Amino acid sequence: MDIQAALLREPKAAFSIETVQLDAPRADEVVVEIVACGLCHTDLSVRDGTIPFPALPNVLGHEGSGVVVAVGSAVRKVSVGDPVALSFASCGACPACEAGTPARCDNFLPANFMGRRADGSCTHHQHGQEINGCFFGQSSFASHALVRERHVVKVPHDVPLELLGPLGCGIQTGAGTILNHLKPQPGSSVVVFGAGAVGLSAVMAASIAGCAAIIAVDVQPARLALARELGATHALHAREEDVLARIKDITGAGADCAVEATGVPEVVAQSIRSVRRGGQVALLGVGRMDAPLPLVLGDLLSGAVIRSVVEGDSVPDTFIPQLIEFYRQGRFPFDRLIQFYDFAQINEAAHDAETGRAIKPVIRMPRSNA
Repeated sequence: MDIQAALLREPKAAFSIETVQLDAPRADEVVVEIVACGLCHTDLSVRDGTIPFPALPNVLGHEGSGVVVAVGSAVRKVSVGDPVALSFASCGACPACEAGTPARCDNFLPANFMGRRADGSCTHHQHGQEINGCFFGQSSFASHALVRERHVVKVPHDVPLELLGPLGCGIQTGAGTILNHLKPQPGSSVVVFGAGAVGLSAVMAASIAGCAAIIAVDVQPARLALARELGATHALHAREEDVLARIKDITGAGADCAVEATGVPEVVAQSIRSVRRGGQVALLGVGRMDAPLPLVLGDLLSGAVIRSVVEGDSVPDTFIPQLIEFYRQGRFPFDRLIQFYDFAQINEAAHDAETGRAIKPVIRMPRSNA
């Protein structure tokens, strides 16, 4: 079928909205008409070459939500007309997937970044040329996405569908890191480095978890103010305060947990130094893959548990509905992070994300039945 898609044709270039051909669904695939798609830092990192992706041109976008318009012969999870959110790809066959931990999938990188189906076939074409797609199993910067049944999550009809795409990646990454991975005890302390969409989602989740001290660290006063409104008990401006000294003043001996959501090497090192002996550090930010960390051996001798966390250790089929329920209860107002853009404004959205003018840009697609 012909669809409209935002193509990336050159590294660091603007997206170009063009007509491409999308494959018909195989037995275990569904076609989703995209209502909206969040724009994530990972999209920009791939665009700019920080994260490798197959040859150009390609279709990015991996926080899609929409309505199922076609299903393969073996699909049982959803039906035509169902509203869905799309999440990351996992193989479903490795030990991690079989153990119910798809975010730790042994094949996570090829499943999400190969640009093809697992068998190497291409899902997008234009004028006979192959277009790399399958980004995070979806490539949702488009009017329609082709997705394995495994990666779609049926969502309620009574929540605005255009809000729900970011739950599939950035927002579940921040919230899941708190609720699924760190699991801080009520009354404990958490410091969050970076008050973007991921970090602010972690702040909201820490409030849900009952943390007594929730410390947000950033360099933008507006984001720090929003962090306060979303549950942070303290907001530290990294360029105006001695962050490590303030964290120790607040917590006594260092935070119980730290969430690093910037990918800036100096901040990564700071997050490791911010926790008490035996504390936990979750590394979420994506920066240059070859960037050295400004650490010394002594920084690693405190007994801190340091781990890179992918997708918040989430199981999307259960965690996305949980986040929606928290939203309904007024405990997880993630809609306050979102700024909407029309599909034709995708490059403006990317610019606003890079400059910090938008926390979570969401691209709304024109609907065929509008």
